[in-house]
Amino acid sequence: MAEIKFEKTTILKEKPDVSKIGFGTHFSDYMFEMDYNPEQGWHDPKIVPYQDVMVSPANTTLHYGQAIFEGMKAFRQGNKVVIFRPLDHLNRLNNSARLLDIPQVDVELVHKGLRQLIVTEKAWVPAKKGQSLYIRPFIFAMDPFLGVSVSKTYKMLIILSPVAAYYAHGFAPVKIMVEDTYVRAVRGGLGEAKTPANYAASLHAGLVAHKKGYDQTLWLDGVERKYIEEVGSMNILFKIDNEIVTPELDGSILNGITRRTVLALAKEWGMKVSERHLSINEVQEAYKNGKLEEVFGSGTAAVISPVGILGYKGEEMLINGGKVGPFTQKMYDHITGIQSGEVKDTQSFIEVVTEV
Repeated sequence: MAEIKFEKTTILKEKPDVSKIGFGTHFSDYMFEMDYNPEQGWHDPKIVPYQDVMVSPANTTLHYGQAIFEGMKAFRQGNKVVIFRPLDHLNRLNNSARLLDIPQVDVELVHKGLRQLIVTEKAWVPAKKGQSLYIRPFIFAMDPFLGVSVSKTYKMLIILSPVAAYYAHGFAPVKIMVEDTYVRAVRGGLGEAKTPANYAASLHAGLVAHKKGYDQTLWLDGVERKYIEEVGSMNILFKIDNEIVTPELDGSILNGITRRTVLALAKEWGMKVSERHLSINEVQEAYKNGKLEEVFGSGTAAVISPVGILGYKGEEMLINGGKVGPFTQKMYDHITGIQSGEVKDTQSFIEVVTEV
């Protein structure tokens, strides 16, 4: 395995009051960097001072968007720093790489580099409950070429950003609009990849939803416009007649790590769990029959996001009286408890990195 070099800086930043900053606005002193070319493969892994990256105006990522990323978190547990499911995230990065014809990374090497970066930056991991150090690995094409083709050269970076608790004003339900005009992804496309293209495709519909008073957009499938897929920044799950139901992974939605965590824990608790096609009409019918008990999203940033109102074609479904449901609350408390060290990690989700 290649040696990971370290370039020291004597210019260190003042650490911010995490409770007073927005998500992803401040960055730590160092970052991980690695490059790829056909002759050397992935090479020269190193930890370097956080700095701007020079790219050509003809950089192919700027013009054609060949890029992928991940998002995970490190937490303080007493005198230890831990990461939540890092190998799952790095393996998913490679799946995104496969879908965008980006060379696979050596997960063992990147994992080693990530751990070394966290050890270097352990003082940046916030100590208060709910706060964390957000970890953003990403890869982008580096060829200076305006022709439409797969790049031959790439750069990988991992940057770190301290973030506050997602729910600054308390764990509260959000208002979601079911989108039936615009399409984010289709089976056979890039839907299951964590790539900037999917987020760019969601921006306009998100603005439309905000103007109508909604927090986020819930996407339907791009072909029949009736099967539920995911929300712009998270997977979606429903509790229908005491069963947890979520759209199946068929290539158009992200294989969420938090989604996996929710399903694993629900099964551990003896809940009935289904991953299948779920139409918006079935959800409406369950609501009318009083069987739609809870709706919630799952994702790295918010962990669990309760849904209080689901709007579709001008009609609104008030979920659980607009309040957080008991299962949703239990799941949020349990996962955040695992992350903080207050709840036993029965499924080895947590990886200890270092002591503070």
